[in-house]
Amino acid sequence: MSFPDGFRWGVATSAYQIEGAARLDGRSPSIWDTFAAVPGAVANGDTGDVAADHYHRWPEDVRLLVDLGVDAYRFSISWSRILPEGRGRVEQRGLDFYRRLAEALLSKGIEPFVTLYHWDLPQALEDLGGWRSRDTSGWFADYAATVHEALNDVVTKWVTVNEPYCSSIVGYGEGRHAPGAREGHGALAAAHHLLLGHGLAVQAMRANGAPGQEFGIVLNQSPTVPVTDSPADVAAASRQDCLLRRQFTDPLFGGAYPDELTSMFGAITDFSFRHDGDLAIIGEPLDYVGLNYYYRLHVADAPHREPDPAKRTAHDIGVDTTRLPDVPRTGMGWPVEPAGLTIALTDLKARHPDLPPVYVTENGCVYPDTETFEDHDRIVFLRDHIAAAEAAAGVDLRGYFCWSLLDNFEWAHGYKHRFGLIHVDYATQKRTPRASYHWYRSFIEAQRTQGR
Repeated sequence: MSFPDGFRWGVATSAYQIEGAARLDGRSPSIWDTFAAVPGAVANGDTGDVAADHYHRWPEDVRLLVDLGVDAYRFSISWSRILPEGRGRVEQRGLDFYRRLAEALLSKGIEPFVTLYHWDLPQALEDLGGWRSRDTSGWFADYAATVHEALNDVVTKWVTVNEPYCSSIVGYGEGRHAPGAREGHGALAAAHHLLLGHGLAVQAMRANGAPGQEFGIVLNQSPTVPVTDSPADVAAASRQDCLLRRQFTDPLFGGAYPDELTSMFGAITDFSFRHDGDLAIIGEPLDYVGLNYYYRLHVADAPHREPDPAKRTAHDIGVDTTRLPDVPRTGMGWPVEPAGLTIALTDLKARHPDLPPVYVTENGCVYPDTETFEDHDRIVFLRDHIAAAEAAAGVDLRGYFCWSLLDNFEWAHGYKHRFGLIHVDYATQKRTPRASYHWYRSFIEAQRTQGR
C-alpha cells in the first residue's frame, strides 16, 4: 500500500470507556454513570467507574503509544470533568489532566486529536432535558469554548461531536444507550440539537482567534444494502440510510434536511425544534470530517413494531437489519465487508463534492481470539480495511485511526468485548500488547520507510 506524505496513523479511545476515576477531582456523574447503574442496562452490571484506569495510568499509556509508533492519538474529554454542573463553574483539575496528557503526547511527537463529546452528557444537563432541549446546544458551545481557550496552545485538531446518530437515535429513540429513552419527537429533536451544538461550538472556538486550529465532526457511516432488489426492500434501505447517514450529512454539507426524513416521521413530530437560521449554523464550514466504519447494514422491509404511527419511536422505521449475507462475521456478529469502507468514503464524496478532507477516525473489531494475545483475525481485518481505505479514489483521505488502543468499557456490552490492540487485565490493570499491536507498528514503519 502507498499513502501520501503527511498521512496520519493513529489510534482512538474515549473518556468514559477508559478513564475510570469516576468520582475523583470534582468529576460529576454523566448520563452513562446513571445508565450503567440501572439493573439490566449494561451486560453483567458493568460500569465505567474504573474501566482501564487511564486517569491514573496515562503515562504508561503514552509510552505504549510511543512504542506503537503512531503520530496521532484521538481521545475525548469528559464534559463532567470540566464543568461538573454542565455549565458555569469550571473544574481546573479536569483541564489540568488533559493538559498534562496533551503536553506529554506533543513531547513525543504525537499529535492530539481531541473529541469534545463522545456520548457522556453531564447528568445535570439531562435532568434539564438533555439533547431534547435547545438550551443544551448553547451549553455545549460554552463548554467547547472553555476547553478550547484553555488548551488551544497544545491542541489544534478538534472534533465537536462523535457519532450524533448514536447519541440521538440509539440513546433517545432505541434506548440501548444512555439515557435509555424510547421516544419519537425527543430523539429527532436530540439529533437536530446535536448538530446545532456542533455548529455553535465551531463558531465559538473560531471566535477565540487561536492560530492553526482545525475543526471537524465525526460521523458513523454504515452503507445500507437492500437484501433483495424488490421495491419494498429498496425503500426500506433508503429509510435506514436517511435515518443513519443523510439526517446528518445533508444538513452539514448540503444545507438542508432530506425530505424523506419529514415524510418518515410526520406522525410523531412537528419539527418545531428547527428554527430559522439553524441550517446556516449547522453548515459552518469544516476543516475535515471524521468517518467511522465497522460494517454495512443489510436491510429488508418489515412491519412496524408499533402499529400506531403516533406512538412509534424514532427507531421504528419498518426495517429488518438482521438478515445478514453469507460472509465472515466478527465476534459481535457484524459482517466483515472491507469494501463497505471504500463505498462509505466514495459515496459521501459523490453526494457532497465539496466535502472537506477526511480521516477514518474509527475502524476495528473483536473476535474470540482477542481474548488472547494472538489476535490474527484482527490483523487480517485491519490490513483489509486499510487497503479498502486506500482504494477510495477521489477522496482526500488524510489519516486512519484504529479503534482502539486499549480494551475498554464497550458501552451496553460492558467488558464482554475487547477492541484493544492492547489487552487489559481488569483485575490488575496490566497492559499486554497483542499481536495486532506489533503488526500495526510494523505496518506504520513500513509505510514511513516506503515514503522516504
